[in-house]
Amino acid sequence: MDGRDLVRSVRMIKAIGPAQGLRSVRTAWRARRADALALPRRTAERARVPGAARGAESQPGGGVIHFARSSLRVRVAAGGAVFCGWDGAEPEPSYALAGACPEVDARVVLEPDTDGGWRVVSERVLVVVSRHGAVEVRTPGGAVLRRELPPRWWEGIAAEGAGGRPEGGAARWVQRAEVAADARFFGLGGRAHGPRLRDGAYRLWNTDPGGAFGPGDDPLSLTMPVQLVVADAGTHLVFHDNSWDGRVTLREGVEGAGSGHDRPGTCELRMDGGPLRYWVLAGTPARVLQGWTALTGAPALPPQWALGYQHARWGFGGEAEVRRVVAGYKERELPLSAVHLDIDHYDRHRVFTVDRQRYPDLPGLARELRADGTRLVSIVDPAVKAEPGDAVYEGGAAADAFVRDAQGREVRGVVWPGESVYPDFTDARARKWWGALYAERLAQGFSGFWHDMNEPVSFAAFGERTLPRSARHALEGRGGDHREAHNVYGLAMARAGFEGLCELRPAERPFLFSRSGWAGMQRYGGSWSGDVATGWPGLRASLSLVLGLGLCGVPYSGPDIGGFSGVPSPELYLRWFQLGSCMPLFRTHSAFGAGRREPWEYGTEVLEAARTALYERQRLLPYFETLGQLARLTGAPYVRPVWWSTPRDRALRDCEDAFLLGDALLVAPVLAAGVTRRPVRLPRGRWYDTASGRAYDGPGQVWVEAPLSRIPVLARAGAVLPVTGADGGTELEVWAPVPGRGGSGLVVPDAGDGWQRPTVERFLSRREGARVVVERRDGGAVGYPVRVRGLEEGAEA
Repeated sequence: MDGRDLVRSVRMIKAIGPAQGLRSVRTAWRARRADALALPRRTAERARVPGAARGAESQPGGGVIHFARSSLRVRVAAGGAVFCGWDGAEPEPSYALAGACPEVDARVVLEPDTDGGWRVVSERVLVVVSRHGAVEVRTPGGAVLRRELPPRWWEGIAAEGAGGRPEGGAARWVQRAEVAADARFFGLGGRAHGPRLRDGAYRLWNTDPGGAFGPGDDPLSLTMPVQLVVADAGTHLVFHDNSWDGRVTLREGVEGAGSGHDRPGTCELRMDGGPLRYWVLAGTPARVLQGWTALTGAPALPPQWALGYQHARWGFGGEAEVRRVVAGYKERELPLSAVHLDIDHYDRHRVFTVDRQRYPDLPGLARELRADGTRLVSIVDPAVKAEPGDAVYEGGAAADAFVRDAQGREVRGVVWPGESVYPDFTDARARKWWGALYAERLAQGFSGFWHDMNEPVSFAAFGERTLPRSARHALEGRGGDHREAHNVYGLAMARAGFEGLCELRPAERPFLFSRSGWAGMQRYGGSWSGDVATGWPGLRASLSLVLGLGLCGVPYSGPDIGGFSGVPSPELYLRWFQLGSCMPLFRTHSAFGAGRREPWEYGTEVLEAARTALYERQRLLPYFETLGQLARLTGAPYVRPVWWSTPRDRALRDCEDAFLLGDALLVAPVLAAGVTRRPVRLPRGRWYDTASGRAYDGPGQVWVEAPLSRIPVLARAGAVLPVTGADGGTELEVWAPVPGRGGSGLVVPDAGDGWQRPTVERFLSRREGARVVVERRDGGAVGYPVRVRGLEEGAEA
């Protein structure tokens, strides 16, 4: 145990109390002993590489290339996604893929290459495999996007009398790749330092940080082996479909390094086991994310109300306090869409229960709040108190739903309710049982669900704060242990909840977001920052997490406004609130004892500025609804890096303190104390300050005013945005195009909380002298009131 782990252990025991602390010591010893007995000892190992190519066989979409000591399957899907699988690895079974594996491109040709290797030729991508197993992914024009060097495996050698069994039947492996010297790395799930990933090592193991985290903490709750790599030659996404523990080591390249030669960027991936298989998608960022969505599934669309402002706190105390907080918003005419109840509303922290003393009539409270437009959202933890007589425990035991050890006994851990067991969400029967339990939550009046502690967490005084690696899981009937199941646990829990809710309320879109997950998480809901530390570094980390998750295909997320762990200063709270107002999930939250998060608790100045942010969010709700629908249709996140439309702009690739909200708005949050004016790096084109109307021309850096009263937001010239008009209906806000250039925008109205197929309306704008003309692209009537802005202002370089 290093010093950092010791500090976390002391903090954890202090937080959970001496009785739970003693249980956590016992649990840690049990986990260590179980793994020592059930997991094979690591023996001497030998390395293996593919060896020389010996031949190939053509197959639809590509083929199989045989090497002396391995084989490589290359398959190109109809949409251009490239699959590579070593040692017989196939695309399925996979927790990431949505449904069946995509159809192959029948026009793909496998042909010999000049150096004894092979080429897989398709319309959108060229794959070149060398005679020793290096794999290059190139553009159709021949530019190299990624070069995977021959992989290396380490397999156990039988010690005398050991039976010759390698490490659980799974070989460790490493694969190194090279990218262009100018390339920048993004993704890998939710990372606190970023969104651009600097040189360093990033672990692929979903981890509860054990308290509040900051930019230096890694890993966090939602890791994914998904990288988005942006370079002048093009953008590509690589996904290694392997849920085992691993580590990604990144090193950016250097142009002109040493005698005028470029040093390429490098990526090394080391995995503790599992298949060596991966997908590569290439194109523009928009095309890559669209292909990723086609591969792993369309994002779940949150119900309309979930795009409004939401208030949470650990420690409401009871119905009276909830009513007081909601009344405070109503008295001050501040919109409030939902209130979230944390674990303190449970009966002794037991999931799917209610503390009847604090909440004697929870359904009545829910009806009362909903009548005023505010819904209740419930936290749901996976751990079930292991107590005979507990209805959830007895039901799960009868359904044989809990994770077991190698001897067939229920695996026990310690969480908030005490000694607990864990549903095996990789078992379809367990998911079915768990999904039906949400009927109790719906009967209590809850409209949405917030999954927490699902890395999964077990308090441990030392070692890992999760289940033993030897714990057994169904893994959809294949069987395996926690080494493979750990990272997909939160994903499978989200699936159980989502499918259960769809069955219980088939006419309503479920609202669900989760702290942990994996690739494909977007099919069932969104995520949030987790327990981000209160402080300016935590504020910056919040933006990194949302941008990074969006580039991994999870468009709906947001931070704990104000930070989870402490009491923010009025200035920090307000700047966080302003940032949150531009995030898909707009939610305040705090730890027990970390102070209140109502805007009026921070003084009159903060209250009025927060009111401005809330009203602006309400005004932009039709735009957020459109962005949500577009995320479902195309995979494009609501919150995008500023290089999204111009990835070859190197200055924009390095910009981490601003973002695009859709295509139309550029948001430049204040991320440090005392700032009232800040620089903004603009993409090319004209941009209008939405507060002052002042115009700026990009590309380049400009300075904008950032008073405490507002967050700087700039609108793209020619943009057509759906907004809420003065009468409460939708109107089109059009920012004047530059003379000689047109503009455009989309409106995708949300009919409510159901599954209605959306209608996409496309609008064009153009300048005609002193007036702006707006038309529907299909020639029909515009159908909305139009308000033009920016027409009179001049431009400033």
